[in-house]
Amino acid sequence: MICAGKRTARFSAVLTLLAALPAWASDSLTVVTWGGPYEAAQRQAIFEPFTAETGIEIETRRYAGGLEALAGRAEAEGWDVVDMLENEAIAGCEAGLLRPLDGMAATPPSPDSDPADDFLPGAFRDCSVAQNVFATVMAYDQRAFPGLKPSRIEDFFDLERFPGKRAVEKSPDVILEWALLAEGVPPSQVYDLLSTDRGLRLAFRKLETIRDAIVWWEEVAEPAELLEAGAVSMASGYNGRFFAIARDQGAPVTIVWDGRVIGYEVWAIAASSRKPDEAERFLGFATAPRQQARLAELIPYGPSRLSALELVGLHPETNIPMQQQLPNAPQHGPRFLLRDSPWYAHTEALRQRRFEAWLKGTTQ
Repeated sequence: MICAGKRTARFSAVLTLLAALPAWASDSLTVVTWGGPYEAAQRQAIFEPFTAETGIEIETRRYAGGLEALAGRAEAEGWDVVDMLENEAIAGCEAGLLRPLDGMAATPPSPDSDPADDFLPGAFRDCSVAQNVFATVMAYDQRAFPGLKPSRIEDFFDLERFPGKRAVEKSPDVILEWALLAEGVPPSQVYDLLSTDRGLRLAFRKLETIRDAIVWWEEVAEPAELLEAGAVSMASGYNGRFFAIARDQGAPVTIVWDGRVIGYEVWAIAASSRKPDEAERFLGFATAPRQQARLAELIPYGPSRLSALELVGLHPETNIPMQQQLPNAPQHGPRFLLRDSPWYAHTEALRQRRFEAWLKGTTQ
């Protein structure tokens, strides 16, 4: 058995070699992603350059995440590469829905570089490799608060000082972490406390204070659209979506970085993929520093490689310095959480059960 450290080093080094494999010009590859400004940025930074270099056409499918979609659609729709949240990739790997990447470790590492040292800690899992860093953040409609502005996660739960509807994902993800942060729990203790009945009760008690003000969302584009339309005064959502609607449509939307929950977006290969060689080649290309930097220049999701971070420059249309917009930029403040992906993967059933009970108003 290959130890985790050696496997990670070899696997990560192989990613850069895969781009040098012979092209399969007559083939296409199906890449599953999230649509919207994110997919548009991927197309420009990764998909089109990959086709230009290899001759392999990229066909995209869109989904809203979740293992149900992976289990129900992957084989029927010919999914090859899947853009996933890391915790869902962990669960999908354990369920046999994703292709293990350990076999790639047998390929000799590059003689002139060691990408393993270049990736962020924990970037490699048995079935996935981290591609970018995102954050779930709170954002607000500037028109709703002409005077005092929301500035911390506690304000999301303060309907007296900051009235209005709140757009919240219909899921226990992130909102329970925010509830504990708003109760004064230090970030380092949040996941330990949420692993207990007392912690869950405390979080749901805080969530109860805004129950009547919540507008639930399920599609990733919704929170930014709800803010733009004035349907809510605050929303939870992905930082890139809020950035894009403010930049592209001039929406009066401001991000609050306090309490952000930072996570990894990963690439994985569907177990049912009929083109694993091409899929592996895509992983090597997509995780190269230049491609990661190009993506970050188009939409503010941070690279998973340190060398890529150094390459991130200005947005090509607005000349906004994009390094300053990334979720892990130091000026965004010290209070944040690193999304605990293994915890997410292994507590999903419990959290969902308690969340559904709360939605119905039953005892937690």
